[in-house]
Amino acid sequence: MSQTITLIKDKILSDNYFTLRNITYDLTRRNGEVIRHKREVYDRGNGATILLYNSTKKTVVLVRQFRVA
Repeated sequence: MSQTITLIKDKILSDNYFTLRNITYDLTRRNGEVIRHKREVYDRGNGATILLYNSTKKTVVLVRQFRVA
């Protein structure tokens, strides 16, 4: 079983130049344990990404990363 994220609450604290959110979510771990997290997150809009490519090996580098917002 993989880890799962369940959004519990998403409250906007400020909506000025950037949006500040208070987010509460549950993380269900692989062993079934549920952990509740609370985070304040700045939502700064769109982002960018890079796909790393090794032309010698003809492979790409993939990373699993969880981001709240």
